[in-house]
Amino acid sequence: MKKLFIVLLSVYSMNALSDDIDCNKAISTLDINYCVGVELEKAQSILNKYLNKSKEHNKGDPKLIKSIVSAQQAWLLYEKAHCDAIYTQWRGGTIRGVMSLSCKTKLTKQRTHEIWSNFLTYMDSTPPILPEPKL
Repeated sequence: MKKLFIVLLSVYSMNALSDDIDCNKAISTLDINYCVGVELEKAQSILNKYLNKSKEHNKGDPKLIKSIVSAQQAWLLYEKAHCDAIYTQWRGGTIRGVMSLSCKTKLTKQRTHEIWSNFLTYMDSTPPILPEPKL
């Protein structure tokens, strides 16, 4: 876990250099980690938007909102445990940071889609509250 923190810290500390990094041409481990970190931040921002909208949309049902919050807390524990296992699997190489961050991005996108399909869509042809998120 400490190693993941160091990887993430180096990703975020490179923020000042972000104008110099072309993620389409990233080659170094630090540049790749930075770019994968940027993708994770985008995915987390979208998840937060969908999560907040689901709570706002269902504000008339406090029991449901409590359940959504509880499920999100449990999901965060799962995400951490699963992606920590991915990090451990790749602990012998510099790719471990990218693999862990990519795991988090993938799970975050999947979670966003789950939030959307369960709490922001309708059973009939009524348009969803927000557009379907990309996986």
